[in-house]
Amino acid sequence: MSERQSTLLAALRQAVGAAQVLTHDDPGADLSAWEQDWRKRVHGRALAVVRPGSTAEVAEVVRACAAAGVSIVPQGGNTGLVVGSVPDDSGTQVVLSLTRLNAVRGLDAANLTLTVEAGCVLQSLQEHARQAGFLLPLSLAAEGSCTIGGNLATNAGGTQVVRYGNARDLCLGLEVVTAQGEVWNGLSGLRKDNTGYDLRDLYIGSEGTLGVITAATLKLYPLPAAQLTAWAALPSLDAAVSLLGLAHQHLGAGLTGFEVMGQFALSLVDKHFPNLRTPLWRDSPYCVLLENSDSESETHAREQFERLLETAFNQGLVSDAVVAESLSQAQGLWHIRESIPLAQAEEGLNIKHDISIPVSTIPAFCAETDALLQREVPGVRLVNFGHLGDGNLHYNVQAPEGEDAKKFLAEQETRVNGLVFDAVARYHGSISAEHGVGSLKAGHLPHYKDPVALGLMRAIKQALDPQQTMNPGRVLVSP
Repeated sequence: MSERQSTLLAALRQAVGAAQVLTHDDPGADLSAWEQDWRKRVHGRALAVVRPGSTAEVAEVVRACAAAGVSIVPQGGNTGLVVGSVPDDSGTQVVLSLTRLNAVRGLDAANLTLTVEAGCVLQSLQEHARQAGFLLPLSLAAEGSCTIGGNLATNAGGTQVVRYGNARDLCLGLEVVTAQGEVWNGLSGLRKDNTGYDLRDLYIGSEGTLGVITAATLKLYPLPAAQLTAWAALPSLDAAVSLLGLAHQHLGAGLTGFEVMGQFALSLVDKHFPNLRTPLWRDSPYCVLLENSDSESETHAREQFERLLETAFNQGLVSDAVVAESLSQAQGLWHIRESIPLAQAEEGLNIKHDISIPVSTIPAFCAETDALLQREVPGVRLVNFGHLGDGNLHYNVQAPEGEDAKKFLAEQETRVNGLVFDAVARYHGSISAEHGVGSLKAGHLPHYKDPVALGLMRAIKQALDPQQTMNPGRVLVSP
């Protein structure tokens, strides 16, 4: 270890306490929880894992690292899917874990806001809001372990974007430690503030490359009087898009979820989790999961659903459907949807794509790209599911049946990514809808992002982090 690194570690221990600075030299040290990404694709090596307990301590850590010229990797729950929150293998980076910043600072009922620290687990915030009679609508599969700081840093999406928007749309203000170790307090909770550039939106979605989010003021909504879930079988993606249009007409703002699931995706759930009893998939190319959140009553919500499904049946869009009769049944249907990635993992390693396409062109995109992949990689199996309501597909590629999945990934991932990303570009979509860029897609961005936009992004990075110490190699690569 160099003298500079030893000096830095001493400064970090002084800032946050020796017990909150973890290194490989500690007796019995195991830093794998912080050094390995969630999908176990990458295992890095950190100089240290530092766990500050306050915004002031975060600022001290950032200042110490900046003075030493050591790069920082901010980390929340480490549930990201694009290798954006783990260190490289150099052994020189500091992982800044925010999980000890987990206080709820306040709930303003009249302003419909909740102010929280970055390390709060999303599910705990949902429960805190619910106990106070409010809804925090951000919802995703990792909500039991992901943290709100990471949700905001990646502009997380989830299952209710069709009604409430991404994490960005649910945030009114931020507290941020800059790359120089200064603290910007922007936790006003104002819905209107036209006093210059929107700094909040710079940091949301920046994946820790511009500064460290330490707290946020979030929007709350009244709890719905009733929330009903329906599962429908459909003959095609065209029918799913038409059903989405009908759902908007019949349910309006009550439409809070619209998920599409391909037959093969559901077959994996049935294969690996048969106890879930997946409905209606065997004879249906696609199934859709709809959620109706009603402000009046369950009776009103059920009547709306019945009118919607009757119209859809009459138009030939839906061949069969079930409406959950209880909360437990609704949770069971959502659990099936959320089990698709787990079933994929059980089936073997796969090539994941988190893409967005204009909703109107999703059927054409899938028809063209399905055929392209099956022609270029014979036997490939397509796991297509996602948030059709906001145009976001998880368009994943599984190895041919019986083929070694690890070998398939090593030999085909680059080629398959190129085929899929080029198709996304032809349909004016995005190669990252909700997971972010991280390091996994940073090399692809120059090929698919407008060059003027990339130039502006680099200018912002240079202005806010001139030493390039904040999460280097993520989002932007050297030109």
